[in-house]
Amino acid sequence: MSMDLTATSKPLLTANVCIPFFTDKDAEIAYNTLRVDKEPPRGGCVKTLSVEGKNLNISYTATDPKKLRVGINSFMDSLTLVIETIQMFGGSIDT
Repeated sequence: MSMDLTATSKPLLTANVCIPFFTDKDAEIAYNTLRVDKEPPRGGCVKTLSVEGKNLNISYTATDPKKLRVGINSFMDSLTLVIETIQMFGGSIDT
């Protein structure tokens, strides 16, 4: 279920983040792992993920700065765990 933020009169806030990986495979692993975590409908934030070569691209849209910050912080916590797991299982990510 996707949230329609355009139905509100508040201006939309957007944050775009590009996470570079050392290999296309590591970026794909991160993408496939993180894309299954949907934002909660009441969270007020919409996340869009894509992968382009070695880059994982994330776009967040929200109507409230606090909700945008919370969504990004939560994603970064998950991303940190994914990176640590890739490192543990012999991925190309260097520490």
